[in-house]
Amino acid sequence: MSSTHSVFLMYHELEMEGRPLCQLEPGYVRYILPHATFAKQMAWLKQQGIDGKSVTQTLDFASHPSVAITFDDGSETDLICAAPVLREAGFGATFYITTGFLGKRGYLSTAQLRELDGFGFEIGCHSMTHPYLSDIDQQQLETEITGAKQTLEQLLGHNIGHFSCPGGRYDDRTLETARRAGFRTVATSRYSANSLSTDRYRLGRVALLRDMNLDEFGELCRGRGLWKKRATEVARSTVRNLFGNTIYDRVRAHVLESRRH
Repeated sequence: MSSTHSVFLMYHELEMEGRPLCQLEPGYVRYILPHATFAKQMAWLKQQGIDGKSVTQTLDFASHPSVAITFDDGSETDLICAAPVLREAGFGATFYITTGFLGKRGYLSTAQLRELDGFGFEIGCHSMTHPYLSDIDQQQLETEITGAKQTLEQLLGHNIGHFSCPGGRYDDRTLETARRAGFRTVATSRYSANSLSTDRYRLGRVALLRDMNLDEFGELCRGRGLWKKRATEVARSTVRNLFGNTIYDRVRAHVLESRRH
């Protein structure tokens, strides 16, 4: 990856032995990495001299090679699993929190969120209840974006500047609502690296998948082959736009379930 571009990595819950996952649907589990896999990835970055940073730290696109490390949803493994690995490596990260998940089984409690924040990690917002934002009306958008921001700020006592879109689904209304709410950036799930010229309200991120090996991870962090993943995502987006999110998700769940048998 050139020094003027950075890949933004998108993680979710991490799997720990003996701990049940927050969800068991195949479409969810394919994004869940074992703890050991995440630790190996962070060790690889360290060995390669690639810095792991938060969104804010990455936006200056300094000359030293780096990736942004981001987590969605707010699983308790953000604190009990990811944070220790990141702290040992000396890496930053941004944790996008779904405020309505706080205190639910498997997710961060308010006290754990404050502890994560106290460690110096950046806290971002991932909506109030995790709906597809392109499917809801303006009043609901205000609750999911502006209301969630206000909730996090009240809990933590400081500004929350970054937002990520649940499921990567958004529209122009979403971005405008986020701007008005005072967010500095919006992260999507578009397969692309970011640079100084990237629209801050359309930041690309690359999802880490369960079956990705370390060589593939290295290629991804260097920004190689992203155009192939982007082409696949464009095709999927076309199908989603044609049939709608509900039908698309139903078919996708059926396909993923059939692959397990």
